[in-house]
Amino acid sequence: MKKVILIATLFFSVCMFANAQKSVKVAAAANLRDVFMEIKEVYEKENPGVKIDVTFGSSGNFVQQILNGASFDFFMAADKSFPLKLQNKGATYGKVSTYIYGKLAVWSNTIDVKKGLDVLKTNAIKRISVANPETAPYGERAIELLKKQNIYDEVKTKIIYGDNISAAAQYAFTGNTEIGFIALSLAMSPEMKGKGKCYVVPQNLYTPIEQACVLIKKNSRNIAAEKFMKNIISHNYDALWIKYGYSK
Repeated sequence: MKKVILIATLFFSVCMFANAQKSVKVAAAANLRDVFMEIKEVYEKENPGVKIDVTFGSSGNFVQQILNGASFDFFMAADKSFPLKLQNKGATYGKVSTYIYGKLAVWSNTIDVKKGLDVLKTNAIKRISVANPETAPYGERAIELLKKQNIYDEVKTKIIYGDNISAAAQYAFTGNTEIGFIALSLAMSPEMKGKGKCYVVPQNLYTPIEQACVLIKKNSRNIAAEKFMKNIISHNYDALWIKYGYSK
């Protein structure tokens, strides 16, 4: 009887391990929301039995969660610095790889922003939404831009900070702020595209948003996660990245 129980236990453990190896838990930057869900749909159809579980949030918060033991297999950040922080802490394996470049945009439901950043100085702008620059790279780039253009001191009291770039976009979309600094990818989302006015900030005005990813160190290798990362950094999804305003 003990032998039967032992065999059953081993069989159950093997099955659980096999199922775990077909599941990939992803921590993804909030700007990836719409494009990632399309990539996930394509990938799962092409890889039957593999399940991609994703949580969206700010890259800085994910770093702390992962260092505190959060059970993610793969981290897709909004820039390169956060995966490198994890790598320096010994929390990753393999190399940090760039998968795409993001673009910063100014978006409004009511204000014509197409003329550029000077609109921020007008009396029509009472509140400006920006993602938390401490944890969200798009927010950090927005503040960097405002300072470089000598606008920050004039508008800093108008800034409303969101936890992540999706929150900053939502503030602008719902009218809680007249204007928002958001990821172009969110402006290109089905929810926002064509429903407001958008100004794409020239990329030479701020530090490039080099979005990078890395595998998280676990007790055992997750082959499914490794395979998914290879696909993410490949050219397999170029059409989708371009659709949402990213560039390689």
